[in-house]
Amino acid sequence: MILDNINDVKDIKKINPEDLNLLAKELRKEIISVCSKNGGHLASSLGVVELTIAILKSFDIEKNDKIIWDVGHQSYAYKLLTGRRDKFNSIRKLGGLSGFPSINESKYDFFGTGHAGTSISAALGMAIADDIIKKNLNLNNDGRIIAVIGDASISNGLALEGLNHAGAMKKDIIVILNDNEMSISKSVGAFSNYLNKILTGEIYIKLRNETEKFLKSIPLFGLQFAKLASKTEELFKNMIGPGIIFEELGFTYIGPIDGHNIEYLADTFENIKKIKKPILLHIITQKGKGYKPSEKNPSLFHGISAFDENTGIMLKKTGNITLGETASNFLIKLAKNNKNIIAITAAMTEGTGLANFAKLFPERFFDVGIQEEHAVTFSAGAAANGLKPFFFIYSTFLQRSLDQIIHDVCLQNLPVVFCIDRAGIAGEDGVTHQGIFDLSFLGYIPNLVIMCPKDADELIRMVKSSISYNKPVAIRYPKSEIPYFEMPDPDNIAIIQEGEFETLIDNFEYIIVSIGIQTAMLEKILNEINTDNKNVSGMKSIGLINARFVSPISENLINKIKYAKKIMTVEENVEFSGFGSKIITLLSDNLSNDVLNFKYKIVSLGNNFIEHGSRKEMLSLSGFSEQGFKIMINEFFFSKKKLIDIRYSANL
Repeated sequence: MILDNINDVKDIKKINPEDLNLLAKELRKEIISVCSKNGGHLASSLGVVELTIAILKSFDIEKNDKIIWDVGHQSYAYKLLTGRRDKFNSIRKLGGLSGFPSINESKYDFFGTGHAGTSISAALGMAIADDIIKKNLNLNNDGRIIAVIGDASISNGLALEGLNHAGAMKKDIIVILNDNEMSISKSVGAFSNYLNKILTGEIYIKLRNETEKFLKSIPLFGLQFAKLASKTEELFKNMIGPGIIFEELGFTYIGPIDGHNIEYLADTFENIKKIKKPILLHIITQKGKGYKPSEKNPSLFHGISAFDENTGIMLKKTGNITLGETASNFLIKLAKNNKNIIAITAAMTEGTGLANFAKLFPERFFDVGIQEEHAVTFSAGAAANGLKPFFFIYSTFLQRSLDQIIHDVCLQNLPVVFCIDRAGIAGEDGVTHQGIFDLSFLGYIPNLVIMCPKDADELIRMVKSSISYNKPVAIRYPKSEIPYFEMPDPDNIAIIQEGEFETLIDNFEYIIVSIGIQTAMLEKILNEINTDNKNVSGMKSIGLINARFVSPISENLINKIKYAKKIMTVEENVEFSGFGSKIITLLSDNLSNDVLNFKYKIVSLGNNFIEHGSRKEMLSLSGFSEQGFKIMINEFFFSKKKLIDIRYSANL
């Protein structure tokens, strides 16, 4: 195998050109084999195999050149070719390789990515840094920064901002637009490849520059002639290509070319390395190329769990549904009788469970693409004009739209409902996708009702209740599956009043206040502990409250727990500024310092970024397992060791 001879990036340059296509086949075989066991972003990585080889063959990332993979989920071939093949079978596993580029994993991962649209801005920042630092050291800056961005990501507002700035700065970065949906142009073929070879060739560039100099030298009308010639060239190029927008932004547009033809790609790279200005190279690729099941259904294989390599059939096909599908399926019931309900997502139709809603109500379903900020303000506009928008989004992507949530939704008190999926531990996608911050960055916003269900039944009640509040609402739930069940009649579902909590175990001397899906596990654990302690002298029982609401927290709840001797709060969120912190603040506002002598413990996911691994593994490492909860409960409520008595006051 050719791949066996590649131990580092420098080995790629030694491969004979006639063997590069064989290397591409070997890379695809390795990626398919590992993803069939580990799951992962298969289709995207299969689509850029030839591109990855051509970049590493043409550019020198060991010295001055740098590559940034936008989103980063298409970087599997890159990992295999940059010294990580021996660890590739550990990808997305606990302690193994990340499914995305990570600056902590390899010196060849020049910028960590995981969210869309960041590559162009980062590339421009790197180019500016190279210029300044090398100028200070009196060094030549002959390196190139390459940003590879997909056609879905190019529509992201951040990407467009980066294009606008980069074109204006005229820095010689290279943006490779990987068009894998034929969404911009279909003009791919021998003529297109030949034409772009001409337009990037050394002879053509020299001729163009010399012609421009000559025209400008003509007395009186030289400058006008040069401008006319430039416009004629631009018109000629854009008659056969879709690059006028990029040209107007200050980029030299080249393409589209076949992104699976290594020879053409390598020739093009060799040519554009000589052009010292912003370049946008448009390539056409096939998502999922080289694996028939993925070619036929690239959306399914975009991010997939373990599957049978021979058939492409997922191994763990069960009758379960996700909590996202539960929320969406119940929304369908509500939407049948409420014509004002609409559903919005940002390029996550399947992931958020909205596929059925989209089929049944296509005129009331809106996938805005990877434009989270726009999606929020779009929802706000719809709500301002009388509709009932439900925005389904992953917690990690909701972070991108905080300003719009505050100003466009909550400031105006508009009834937008945020259905926040993948809240808490998201699992194998890792540090860039863990939804561990939302309770903290949403919890302080006025007018926003925030709810966390303990189970699917409560989630359904919250979806129905959110409409009745007629104000901004966020419903937060994790990446969990439950057995399929028929959606109940909405008329039979009771509304939860704002701030209404649920007392599951009645005791207010020792008390746990829990928010979210771990509440059911805590109820089971406490019933066992309380039963064991019942006949033991001096042992107390422990109460349990299902808080349901992070905002508003009812005054009644604070009154019930404010004289407790020990209080533990539990949340699947970072500790600072989360649910527990909010409870402490309300208690400190409610009690004088001489009364406030309880012992208090926040059980959370801590205050660090959380790496990749299965949801079960990462929760267990954070203490969110049956054994972990038992240890924390016994140590806090019953330990003979002297505990720190933490006193809180209003000035904290």
